[in-house]
Amino acid sequence: MNRMTIEDLTRILVECAGAADGVEAGTDLHDVAFEELGYDSLALMETAARTKDEFGVDLPDDVVAELHTPRAYLETVNKNIGETV
Repeated sequence: MNRMTIEDLTRILVECAGAADGVEAGTDLHDVAFEELGYDSLALMETAARTKDEFGVDLPDDVVAELHTPRAYLETVNKNIGETV
C-alpha cells in the first residue's frame, strides 16, 4: 500500500474539519501543532477513521491523542501501514 503523504493528510483534515486556521499558502505544516492549525481532538478522531478507511491503519484513540503534529501522525501511520497498531 502507498504511504500517506502530507497532501493526503491535509485533504482528509479539510474534508473532515475544514481548512486550517490562519495558514499561509506554501507553509510547511509538518511541525505545526494540530491545535495551532485549529484542529481539535474530534477532528483528529474523524481523520483517524478516514485514515483507517483509506490506508487500512486503525489508530486507537489514545494513540491519536498523543500525535500533536502532522509529522508525528504521518510517521505513525506510515510505520503501521499493513500492520495492526
